[in-house]
Amino acid sequence: MTEPILEVRELSKNFGGLRALDHINLKVYREQIVALIGPNGAGKTTFFNCVTGIYEPTEGDVFLVDREGKKRRINGYKPDEITKLGIARTFQNIRLFPNMTVLENVMIGRHTRTKSWILGAIFRDKKTREEEEQTIEISYQILKKMRLQKVVNELASNLPYGEQRRLEIARALAAEPTLLLLDEPAAGMNPQETKELEALIQQIKEEEKIAILLIEHDMKLVMNISDMVYVVEYGRALAQGKPEQIKDDPKVIKAYLGEDHDA
Repeated sequence: MTEPILEVRELSKNFGGLRALDHINLKVYREQIVALIGPNGAGKTTFFNCVTGIYEPTEGDVFLVDREGKKRRINGYKPDEITKLGIARTFQNIRLFPNMTVLENVMIGRHTRTKSWILGAIFRDKKTREEEEQTIEISYQILKKMRLQKVVNELASNLPYGEQRRLEIARALAAEPTLLLLDEPAAGMNPQETKELEALIQQIKEEEKIAILLIEHDMKLVMNISDMVYVVEYGRALAQGKPEQIKDDPKVIKAYLGEDHDA
């Protein structure tokens, strides 16, 4: 197997006297779907925040193979710098711009891929106008893939919950990531919406040729789409393996799968 696009080595994160992550290792390869699972409070979102530059790890290393194929240690990089290198994400709690249209939300996701400066926006030169037209077209095509083309001019706040979730994924895709991080994408969805989301994630991987790392509590979704599953408990690695291995692991069943945890 080739070099992983994301490699996390011995990652730890402390908040004062609390160790939220304790020497976590994880790899994601190109065009692979990897799931990070565990009970509430296990440290999963903290892990995402360390990878995307919101938090700086206390210990350990985060390596990313960027768009040009260069392996970089991204500890200490700012979130926008990491996005430019190829990582985009969604959030556990939806963070759309509610008073902007569906199309405008996706256009904002293009900001790391556009080059116009403030003067271009003010004076509206030809290059700026062409780039804006291109941004609109690319954003619309992404919305078509997410089956949101009929609501492009709706305010984001007016969308049903499931469509808001899809819009957040669309905005992340606008950054043209090589690695997409999804933080509980099925949270709050009904069974039909979850089934549609499962197909959509598979479609994104196959059509966009990108890797996907997701946090998810819906075990049926995780087991159906994941190539590899990592399990954490209290900030420590508990198990890793193929979905069928994880499903039958006694440690995992005891800690997580065999218990009734809220999504």
